[in-house]
Amino acid sequence: MSVPLDQIPAPHDASSTTLVEQLVQWGRHRIEERVFRPGMRMPSIRKLALDKGVSRFTVVEAYERLVAQGYLDSRRGSGFYVRERLAVPMPGERRGTVAEAVPGSSTLDVVWLLRNMLHTSTRPEKGPGLGYLPSRWLDGELITGALRTLSRQSGAQMLGFGTPLGFLPLRQQLQTRLEELEIGASPDQIVMVSGITQAIDLISRIYVQPGDAVIVGDPAWFQMFGRFASQGARLVGMPYTPDGPDLDALETLVETWRPKMLVINSVLQNPTGTSLTAAQAFRILRLAEAYDFIVVEDDVYGDLCPPGYPATRLASLDQLKRVIYLGSFSKTLAANLRVGFVACAPEVARAVTDQKMLVGMTSPELNERVLYKILTEGHYRRHVERLRARLDGVRDKAARMLEKTGLNLFQSPGAGMFLWADTGADSDGLAAAGHEAGFLLTPGSLFSPHQSPTTWMRFNVANCGDPALSAFLCRYLDGLTRRAS
Repeated sequence: MSVPLDQIPAPHDASSTTLVEQLVQWGRHRIEERVFRPGMRMPSIRKLALDKGVSRFTVVEAYERLVAQGYLDSRRGSGFYVRERLAVPMPGERRGTVAEAVPGSSTLDVVWLLRNMLHTSTRPEKGPGLGYLPSRWLDGELITGALRTLSRQSGAQMLGFGTPLGFLPLRQQLQTRLEELEIGASPDQIVMVSGITQAIDLISRIYVQPGDAVIVGDPAWFQMFGRFASQGARLVGMPYTPDGPDLDALETLVETWRPKMLVINSVLQNPTGTSLTAAQAFRILRLAEAYDFIVVEDDVYGDLCPPGYPATRLASLDQLKRVIYLGSFSKTLAANLRVGFVACAPEVARAVTDQKMLVGMTSPELNERVLYKILTEGHYRRHVERLRARLDGVRDKAARMLEKTGLNLFQSPGAGMFLWADTGADSDGLAAAGHEAGFLLTPGSLFSPHQSPTTWMRFNVANCGDPALSAFLCRYLDGLTRRAS
């Protein structure tokens, strides 16, 4: 697969390095950042020479150096291709990948996306693939106001380890919030964690053994795939339809694999934007009881769901008998606040707490106190309402823009921040070209536990307003059409 050249920047002008060295640095940097991925064909010598304004000899010399350094393979009569470079684990490090859990799959590669998410965080308009809202939409005063209040209190209360379950007043406040969702949980059934990622990590350590089957969405949130795979789990993908998870397929999967657990977004699923109906939720719980598996319900997007929206939470029906419910505030307050919680049966809460202590002692109480102040001072609810209104104001515009460029939407959610769209082209290649054009795009292959090539791609509606994005998509897809004809 070749890489389009129309948006590749020229090598950085540095008087201390030769043109050959600059080209080598350019190629090495893009290979290390996974812009040029293993197996991709590098630009031809003629095209790269013309694009960079250098001689063909310069390009040949740079490519030969990259071959010598292990970045490229030279194929006679075909060109230069990116070589698969296996990372060497540190002594004692246990490496786990989706490839180990799913025979025949490619290596899970989210490092490229995570690294570039951090680079793009200050320019969210260039990040339609980002998984969080732009900072200009959020309310920093909520956090600074809470910090000012805490700064006037005695510092002695900040000097201890905190409590294993987490800050008690916050857990009591969360009990009230869960009651509003018709989920009954005492403070002793709520364990504070440093976000959904840590919650998934703790649960996988407790329940998943090598060889256990874990059913995840296909597509679904990609970061959890590696966590379960590192425990030796066999990941099984549950397909989605525009109406939500394919429950007929799910029933076949649980009959075949007898899974240890199912992990699911019940509300505003990432990336499809679908939500469970009551009938779907009842059927999932019946399957869980019949085949004796745990349901982990990730409700990280729940606060972006307006009251009355047609969505059903599994925990409200099950009342935490078999469901482990996860919540977080990273999507609505700040990505780096890192305060989440696990609500579950009492015996599960004890196991999660013990594992939490073994892995990292207690969670940061300062963050939990900040969140407690925000939730109890009465401003958070209005802040969330404003976020929903802003998303409502851009969602249809983003959908129309994508459709106008020739993309087909999976479905049109009435809430939330994501659109799942069929680009009609390999989304890995589109993401690589987008990176060269200055946009962070999220290829659909990352959302598959099998890492299968796909034409699907996730878009964050809050970051789709840049007219240059539409122009780039049209230019790229039109170019593919012309080459195909």
